[in-house]
Amino acid sequence: MLPRSTSTNPAVLSYYTMRRMVGLIALALPFALAAGSILVALFTSGHLPHPLLERSISDYYYSPMRDYYVGSLSAIAAFLACSRGYDLHDEVTGYLAAVVTLGVACCPPFNPRGIHYTQLDFVFGITHTAFAALMYLMLSYICIFLFRKSSAKKPFTHRKRDRNRIYVASGLIMVACMIAMVGLTIRSIDERRHPSPWLFWCEALANCAFGVAWLTKGEGFMRDKRHMANHDVVHHREAASS
Repeated sequence: MLPRSTSTNPAVLSYYTMRRMVGLIALALPFALAAGSILVALFTSGHLPHPLLERSISDYYYSPMRDYYVGSLSAIAAFLACSRGYDLHDEVTGYLAAVVTLGVACCPPFNPRGIHYTQLDFVFGITHTAFAALMYLMLSYICIFLFRKSSAKKPFTHRKRDRNRIYVASGLIMVACMIAMVGLTIRSIDERRHPSPWLFWCEALANCAFGVAWLTKGEGFMRDKRHMANHDVVHHREAASS
């Protein structure tokens, strides 16, 4: 019996589905948290929450959407730990990304409505912030460097080149957002005030970039078509023989 192709192999299809699920969870996270918090407030009190949007995604840890927040990050961490690359370096990077993402989920952030913080609150808050920064760094590294790799058995198609551009753009957007988030956080600490509301939108943009990259890696976007791949193989052979 002939082996199944990668387009029909259930193991491969499940792996691509897992990648798409990571992308969808990351893409939906900020908007689901905001919408869920608003709906819960309307159903329970009949009024919109104040503030309408929390100042960061992490602040939803202290909202009715806490379980969704922790569950989504834990699911992403689990998927990252289960991801496999081309070598040991890829797998170790996936494990490290999973650890820091799980750290973001498990370490409570600073309570946005808190006035006095205990020493334990301060330790957890700083640890959460450090894990969040490392998470975005790890995820951007995966997008810019690891996602651009390809198997030696597969041709380098035009679609692959376009996907690589998406990976690089997504990674750079995450790096830029992380720099902006660090700047906003340092400014708020220096001025002794709560974080800027722009922090939420920086995190939302970084999550969207991460989600798009993983949806693309899971063949949700820019999938190679069979006839295009065959054409690129022929073109590559002709160029090699000339």
